[in-house]
Amino acid sequence: MFNETNYIDSVNNAFTFIVAISVILLIGITIAMLWFVYKYNAKRHKKAVNIEGNMALEITWTVIPLILVAGMFWYGYLGFEALATPPANAMKVKVIGQMWKWNFEYENGVKTDTLYVPAGVPIQLDITSSDVNHSFYIPHFRFKKDALPNKNNMLWFQSDETGVYDIACAEYCGLNHWNMYTKVHILKKADYDAYMAYKAKQTGVDLAPAAPAAPAVDSAAVKDTTKPAPKKEEAKK
Repeated sequence: MFNETNYIDSVNNAFTFIVAISVILLIGITIAMLWFVYKYNAKRHKKAVNIEGNMALEITWTVIPLILVAGMFWYGYLGFEALATPPANAMKVKVIGQMWKWNFEYENGVKTDTLYVPAGVPIQLDITSSDVNHSFYIPHFRFKKDALPNKNNMLWFQSDETGVYDIACAEYCGLNHWNMYTKVHILKKADYDAYMAYKAKQTGVDLAPAAPAAPAVDSAAVKDTTKPAPKKEEAKK
């Protein structure tokens, strides 16, 4: 149906499953209610009759709802587990919420107030807050995660299609909460690399990989293997 990210279909399917069950129950209960209103109205049954309990019926209407609720839970849990388990090769971006904006810090040192990610690459978002509680929410991708001070929350996604989508705060965080919006830009890999190079040049960040530092040497632990120079024989008197 939708394939902008790995998560959209699982949320849509779970939502459709729950709505379908709700509609079936609504129709069934409404029909049963109308039938009992018609069959047992006062004109046909002027005298009330005490109905004894039915063990089979009670087990049935206990077990069936239990199965339905367990199915809803399992469907939702599968999506949650997938969202909480990022691939080992995911690109990490730190998301910091503050009143009233979002900040994004990339592994290469670049910082932006708009999220830029490449298409076809798993993205791990490490979400936190620098002041009060926020909630990182991308409506189109069907997920949100709390941004809390002194706590790191994580989610990941992968979008195989380019596009631009809204990012909002879904937790009331003060006077300008209503305006705490930004965007996520899903770019082709070449366009993403070009943007990162431009942003790095603009902010003075060196994107070139640093040369590995030489390992520290403990001079006390190194044995002296140099041989002393031979002494000259003293001249005979």
